[in-house]
Amino acid sequence: MYKSLLSISLFLVALTGYSQQKQTYSFNLEEAIAFAIDSNYTAINARRDMAIALKQKWETTASGLPQVSGSVSYNNNIKQPVTLIPAEFSGGEPGTFSPITFGTKQSANAVATLNQLIFDGSYLVGLQAASAFLRFSENATEKTNLEVRKGVINAYGSVLLADELVAIFESNKKNLEKNLFETRQIFENGLTEEESVEQLEITLLDIETQLSNAKRSAGIARQMFNIGLGISIDANVTYTDTLDGLAFQNTSLQLLDQSLNVKDNVDYKIAQNLTEQRELEVKLEQSKALPSLSAFLNYGTTANSNSFTFLNGDQRWYQSSVLGINLSVPIFSSGMRNARTQKAAIALDQAKTDLEETTQQINLQLDTARSNYQFAIEKFENSKQNIALSERIERKNQIKFTEGLSTSFELRQAQTQLYTAQQQYFQSMLDLINAKAEIETVLNIPQLRIESDTVKN
Repeated sequence: MYKSLLSISLFLVALTGYSQQKQTYSFNLEEAIAFAIDSNYTAINARRDMAIALKQKWETTASGLPQVSGSVSYNNNIKQPVTLIPAEFSGGEPGTFSPITFGTKQSANAVATLNQLIFDGSYLVGLQAASAFLRFSENATEKTNLEVRKGVINAYGSVLLADELVAIFESNKKNLEKNLFETRQIFENGLTEEESVEQLEITLLDIETQLSNAKRSAGIARQMFNIGLGISIDANVTYTDTLDGLAFQNTSLQLLDQSLNVKDNVDYKIAQNLTEQRELEVKLEQSKALPSLSAFLNYGTTANSNSFTFLNGDQRWYQSSVLGINLSVPIFSSGMRNARTQKAAIALDQAKTDLEETTQQINLQLDTARSNYQFAIEKFENSKQNIALSERIERKNQIKFTEGLSTSFELRQAQTQLYTAQQQYFQSMLDLINAKAEIETVLNIPQLRIESDTVKN
């Protein structure tokens, strides 16, 4: 018995430990983008907005289809109303009244009604508006996916940048500690000044501070990346791409010559959707001046009794049925419909102006993105040369300092210049990757559109 309990306990402990293990993932950049578009929190809700638009479209469509309603009622007149009639009707004295009760004490009624809209101008416009809203939701989802893609690229690159900075700071720290140890030995032997040791100590303290900050930044960058993918911030992720590899892949001068079809830009499509909606609002107000026609068919059955006998087979039920048509014709609104139509027309003019402004802004965004991308490429190339030059200068000053031909201050300047060049080099890689993502977003490359028929209910 004891062994059995011990085995069960060990099994439960092992099961608990297994359940508490962090989930692990492995992504290159493209895999991370695909995962995020499917699992990112904002992307998920964008698809739900599309599903809502689909349901709203059917809701609008169904309002013009046959509608059937039914009702069942039961009445029990605990105190039946009394009516006074002239007494002379029953042989009584003229000028007096006799109380009488009409009907039975209990009654039951069942009615079914079919309603059908035959013509309504606002309904036809509503169908068009529902379709337009669905297209707007599709475009909004596409914009969300483009923003998610751009965000994942930035987050992925930020993690790689943070890791590179941690690695370079650790390497610099190791080299500085070695230099500081050797310089202290030289100082203790009386072959150099104490300032040489102090200058290296200042540099080492600065590197240690930057290293600590880089490690914290790396942790935050990983959490931000996980949130962008829609996974737990504590999940372990392996990044299979490298920063320099992505920088090389994202250097494409051909992209600078890529032409723009403004109608492919998602911001233009959304602005076009809003203009279309304003046009439909004008049509809606105009349609309210048209008559509307509907029909209904009613069928009911009624039973009466002084006691509850409605479930008995011999209870008599009396049927009734009505067929009717309703025609509503707007005649005079004191100018209200005209004012609403004019207001909608003004809103349409505003939407057209916004569409023109959006077109110009998109062209400006593309020119700006091209300029930034060109600058990022140039900055990346210059940073590669700068880091090579800074490394040579630092090595020369290191040799001169060791041989007593330069001061510790000059060595510190060379080291600081190298550390700055290293950070600028890695930052230029991330800037290049992000600049390419920006220009691709304006050009809508790649197109990340999700059609409404692919949205799961």
